[in-house]
Amino acid sequence: MITSLTNSQIKHVAALQNKHRYREEQGQFVAEGIKMVSETPEELLERIYISETFVPDRRLTSWLEGKKTETVSEKVFRGLSMTQTPQGILALVRMPRRDVKSLLKKSAFLILESIQDPGNLGTMVRTAEGAGVDAIFMSKTCVDIYNPKVVRSTMGSLYRVPFVYVDDLHGLLEEMKKNKITLFAAHLKGEKYYYEADLSGKCAFLIGNEANGLTWETASMADTYIKIPMSGQVESLNAAMAAGILMYDMRRQKEAAAKKIVL
Repeated sequence: MITSLTNSQIKHVAALQNKHRYREEQGQFVAEGIKMVSETPEELLERIYISETFVPDRRLTSWLEGKKTETVSEKVFRGLSMTQTPQGILALVRMPRRDVKSLLKKSAFLILESIQDPGNLGTMVRTAEGAGVDAIFMSKTCVDIYNPKVVRSTMGSLYRVPFVYVDDLHGLLEEMKKNKITLFAAHLKGEKYYYEADLSGKCAFLIGNEANGLTWETASMADTYIKIPMSGQVESLNAAMAAGILMYDMRRQKEAAAKKIVL
């Protein structure tokens, strides 16, 4: 059992929890909690750390068999945990690698520019899975998806929704246009309401920074500006809320189109 916070393994995990650059250099991140750990794809799972007081249920005990585990003291685990009420289990996970070209063969996308709030990003990833989005592309100026707060808020969707940080967002948008993917920008100057747009084909939603929206350069590459109707004195919605509304209407339209084809 590891009992010291100065143990090399523990220092490594702590650095992954706290340092964005270190995570990038190592190609690893930390997943904490029973749900996040147990849903980790086996090919990405590197090691599991369990508190000495952690008592897994029968299902989890069976799942843990044959996996690399380390038991640590309660003091050490609390030193590693990023939550106020630790569940007593966390995992060291390898970052997945995605191929942009293969992802562009799909039909439903979310494009994020300079999203800064960890909770917003996590919510969008989770909502994207529910709405059937095929992939998420993010500018390098977005918050780190492997930030512990983001990881927790995805509730496991992080493992199932392909995502890629792109160095050249505008270059990606040009490539999407070549692949006949229609680009819709959520914008206050929207030309039509989202439900008036045809979202049944290959399409992508561009969502910008919480405070400033999309940059002019990015917005100008959209095929259509769309908006969400507002009542009262509200001018705009939370970025994650807006993205969720658009993604689910896209799902509605795609399902309706599929039923017509079947009929």
